[in-house]
Amino acid sequence: MFRSRLAETAAAVQTHLDGVIAPMGDLPVVQAMRYASAGGKRLRAFLVLESAQLHDIPQSQAIWPAAAIEAMHAYSLVHDDLPCMDDDDMRRGQPTVHVKWDYATAVLAGDALQTMAFELVSHAGCSPVAEVRANLVHSFARAAGASGMVLGQALDMAAETAETPLTLDEIIALQEGKTGALISWSAQCGARLAQAETAPLELYAKGLGLAFQIWDDVLDIEGDVSKVGKTLGKDTVAGKATFVSLLGMEAAKARARALIEESCTALDPYGPRADTLREAARFVISRES
Repeated sequence: MFRSRLAETAAAVQTHLDGVIAPMGDLPVVQAMRYASAGGKRLRAFLVLESAQLHDIPQSQAIWPAAAIEAMHAYSLVHDDLPCMDDDDMRRGQPTVHVKWDYATAVLAGDALQTMAFELVSHAGCSPVAEVRANLVHSFARAAGASGMVLGQALDMAAETAETPLTLDEIIALQEGKTGALISWSAQCGARLAQAETAPLELYAKGLGLAFQIWDDVLDIEGDVSKVGKTLGKDTVAGKATFVSLLGMEAAKARARALIEESCTALDPYGPRADTLREAARFVISRES
């Protein structure tokens, strides 16, 4: 069920993003936006759509914030790959945007994807209720900005030149911003659209986001580059502290599994209706990319 829903999500989001970008023309910056926003697992969009379904919100509404989160995620990857940040030349098995075009085009494409994300999440199609749209925009900004993802990215960059490696608690705080903030927003989106209680989904997403990053650290060592689609082992070469380097491989995997079980337990108030979200959580620690 989960894998078919994930595939359906990927197709629906791609169609929506293509439709939004199409009227923008075909300048290099638009080509780069289209290129950067294509592909990927679409896990964040899946969380939006599935949490919406859990609250009886139709997909015709939820597709707007689902596309928004993928546009925001695409922007973050474009900028994260730049030479001034992680300096990667491969993403999703293809050349990164600054390699395929140039530095300036990559910066502008990322900027455009970020602003397009806010255009999508504030669209009237999200909800007929202005208060709901305002809540989505405000929470989205906090998750993506200096209280969330950007904060995590800044902490990650600072760690590269720090005299001492980060502690486990510091890595957890970093990843709760860099990876966890947008995952958390995605999982809570359906409840926000329905003006319902977000606490169970917030707890679900907290474990999911941290387990996701732990598994990324596992894949950075054990992964197959042809499946992961990006350069592996960079953290090890740079001497950066990771969950694996601090906990050891087996303990890191055990921590990820425990977090996923906690996430699944958090969904108890929804009963079997949340089974696909439980499958999604377990997918996070079985994926190869």
